Amino acid sequence: MARNTSGKKVRYAVVGLGHFAQSAILPAFAHAPNSELVALVSGDAAKRAKLTKAYQVPFALGYHDYDSFLSTGAVDAVYIALPNHLHADYTIRAAKHGVHVLCEKPLAVTVAECRQMIAACKKADVKLMTAYRLHFEPANLTSAKVVHDERIGEPKLFSSTFAMDLREGNVRGKPLPGAGPLYDIGTYCINAARGMFRAEPEEVFAMPGDGTDQTACVLRFPKGRLATFAVTFEGYHGSRYEVVGTKGSVEANPAYQHRGALKNVVKIGEREKKQTFAARDQVAAELIEFSTCVLDDREPEPSGREGLLDVRVIEALETSAKKHRPVRLTRARKRRRPTLRQVRRAGPPPKKARPLVKVASPGKH
Repeated sequence: MARNTSGKKVRYAVVGLGHFAQSAILPAFAHAPNSELVALVSGDAAKRAKLTKAYQVPFALGYHDYDSFLSTGAVDAVYIALPNHLHADYTIRAAKHGVHVLCEKPLAVTVAECRQMIAACKKADVKLMTAYRLHFEPANLTSAKVVHDERIGEPKLFSSTFAMDLREGNVRGKPLPGAGPLYDIGTYCINAARGMFRAEPEEVFAMPGDGTDQTACVLRFPKGRLATFAVTFEGYHGSRYEVVGTKGSVEANPAYQHRGALKNVVKIGEREKKQTFAARDQVAAELIEFSTCVLDDREPEPSGREGLLDVRVIEALETSAKKHRPVRLTRARKRRRPTLRQVRRAGPPPKKARPLVKVASPGKH
């Protein structure tokens, strides 16, 4: 059974203290009034000691103490920020202790793992949310509304690029399940395409670059709509997407970053409108929503199924890359899609970041 969360705050343990956890997740609790950071979980004693002091957290533990700690009732939820291949295991174990789960994307490495996670959380009556922070970001949701309202006419094409010059030794580049640019940053492009078209792809094709850590992909959607994207771990950092319709287009550039202002440009005929969206704490908005779902006992969105549907596409793309042919997908449906109603108010990111402990940015730039 789920923990009693009749109080005004949801108590969290952050599991995994890599760069994103330290630079974005831990500071976000200061801007999420219904969320409280009470525990840090890491296999590194130096990280635990220094970050516990920096954030005044009462509990810090190694991975070997994960289950015993969750059984104490000291936390209501975990935020899993571990490498992708560990998401399923740590989610299922949390659910068995009646602890709610906010899990970083991609939700898992395989659809089978996603289903196990969803089933475990349902059986334990705990909430599971996939950490798509852009589902609460005004810039992304405004672009989606432009498309959904058909201000650019009938949407026809989606294109996106996401590049990172990966630092040597980073876990994203190691030969582990769920590593590589398709899982790590391709998830953003897939999720954006699905959200903009409000549909699920029917067929996919992937072409990896020979001898390079990059992949180009094509997704065919209903009504003849096409999405293309390319991701690389060998390029200068940047992200963008564009949706082209019969009357105009909308472009987001930068599109997926978690720090700094985001921008979009809407072109309708000869008219052009540029918008800049001020930097805000995207992770805090995500925490606020998940904690609200826990406190009000309602199902989170983005759900575990939202995460599964992206992993489903990634698996098919991986198969396509190996077999050098398109791969058809079985029919899938998703009723709820991101809208401006999901915007959550959160303050700006901290002006001065706290010192990071034994981590470096995944990208060189």
